[in-house]
Amino acid sequence: MLYSKLFGKTKKDSKKYDSANATYLQKGGFIDQVMAGTYTYLTLGLRVLNKIEQIIREEMDTIGQEVLMPALTPIGNWQKTGRFETVDILMKATPANIFAKAKNDTEYVLNPTHEEIVTPLAQRFVLSYKDFPFALYQIQNKFRNEPRVKSGLLRGREFRMKDLYSFHTSETNLKEYYEKSKEVYLRVFKRLGIGKDTVISLASGGSFTDDYSHEFQTLCETGEDTLYYDKSSNIYFNKEVAPSKAPNVNYKDEGMLPRKDVEGKGIIGVGELAEFLNIPVEKTTKTLIFETDDNRVIVAAVRGGYDINEDKLRKVAKCKALKLASATTVKKVTGAEVGYAGILNLPKDIEIFLDESIDNRLNFETGANKTHFHSTNINFGRDLPKPSKFYDIKVAKAGDLDPKTGVEYQVFKASEVGNIFPLYTKFTEAFNYRFIDRDGKEKPIYMGCYGIGPSRIMGIIVEKFHDEKGIIWPSSVSPFGVHLIGLDLRDESIKSKVGQVYKVLKENNVEVLFDDREETTAGNKFADADLIGIPVRLVISKRTGDKIEYKQRKESKSELLSIDQLLLKIKSLKIQ
Repeated sequence: MLYSKLFGKTKKDSKKYDSANATYLQKGGFIDQVMAGTYTYLTLGLRVLNKIEQIIREEMDTIGQEVLMPALTPIGNWQKTGRFETVDILMKATPANIFAKAKNDTEYVLNPTHEEIVTPLAQRFVLSYKDFPFALYQIQNKFRNEPRVKSGLLRGREFRMKDLYSFHTSETNLKEYYEKSKEVYLRVFKRLGIGKDTVISLASGGSFTDDYSHEFQTLCETGEDTLYYDKSSNIYFNKEVAPSKAPNVNYKDEGMLPRKDVEGKGIIGVGELAEFLNIPVEKTTKTLIFETDDNRVIVAAVRGGYDINEDKLRKVAKCKALKLASATTVKKVTGAEVGYAGILNLPKDIEIFLDESIDNRLNFETGANKTHFHSTNINFGRDLPKPSKFYDIKVAKAGDLDPKTGVEYQVFKASEVGNIFPLYTKFTEAFNYRFIDRDGKEKPIYMGCYGIGPSRIMGIIVEKFHDEKGIIWPSSVSPFGVHLIGLDLRDESIKSKVGQVYKVLKENNVEVLFDDREETTAGNKFADADLIGIPVRLVISKRTGDKIEYKQRKESKSELLSIDQLLLKIKSLKIQ
């Protein structure tokens, strides 16, 4: 392709955004922002996206069949699964004006995921045990009402997604396929150039299973996720599920001090409270009150400096869902306004879950269950009975220990590039989808879902592979194999030579971006090449004589090669 004819050239005056991928992809002419969280993929960007998706497609074809489902779904499907009123990023399509509404006023869901389409689809075609297992996948645009879009392609409201759904006649068969999918996913990421930095981490299994799901996380300093790594077991945990033991804190107190109720009007945050009381944050206690889906009111508390992990709490409380209690409920339970709840003198019928971080403290603080007041110098055994059991209900943080080994976790920043999730019978039961076994009886169908975000991966690759000059694409997804630069093009002999090299490269099936601009300076051409980030830069000028200057984007040194040497070099690097 001739650079002079390329639609969407570099924009060096483009502003700096909140992430490397947003900055370099827009500055380099790969994408153009339409509105927050929504982008047009320009020629260079679409070439990259297509290559990412083709690699994904080739690997998914080994375990599934490709289909294409609609972006619009009847609202009734989502109501049938009970998710229409509960999924907090759900978007819908409605008639835009009175004229459109007069023709058809039906509203639809804009799909963020496709369980509500693929399950009834499978039900219409597959009922016999002979046809199981099977898997269907697609690659298409998805829509999510993200509250705050950020980081370019990493979090948007419209994005590309590969989602695969597998169907099985037994839980055992589901788990066998599930393990196979991990191998396929790892092959995908290896081919995309991020394999050595991508790990499998355990993540939340959601509200309908206590099993973990599995995320594929690419280690990245700018990643939005935090992983906790236990080296002894070689297991990575997402922050949301990492089991954790708080490190012990040493206090100077030699014995129990008299309890005090201290007025602290409007002081709620533990940091501000610790400063006001002149105590370490670790001596404060964060207490929250929740209502469960089965109409219970529960109290949960952690040591100051920690947050309550609602997924962990949901599991120990044995409920499917929970939410923060209303101000009315809080006052009924504690007798105080929101912000002053504590673990003292709670009603006997209230279930209390205390995190293990609360144990082994002396003279600690807790809300007084009295508006504007906090109780200090509280101690187990004197002011309240020590519970028979403590729980792990906190969000892990740096410095925490693995409860099994007592060894401090290694902590990494990472970005999620894919996930796999056992759905079991949640959706097949919702649609009453069962199979007829060889004994003639109806039996349950088990499902799994498996996602990869191609557009997100494009952004993560840029986050991983860039320098101060621009992008450094892995060869497998680069928009072109080589970036050919012609200098001194007003000299007809140079122009003829570079044109001949361009022709030879194309005849050898090498994808070439040829910077054929005659008026542009050498410095600007080199800067554009570095910004665009194609793996190999070739230069032909008066200085190169009868040779071609060869330089890899990630290296500083260059060398002069003949056309035959160049073709061998390109072949050895498997550049196309």
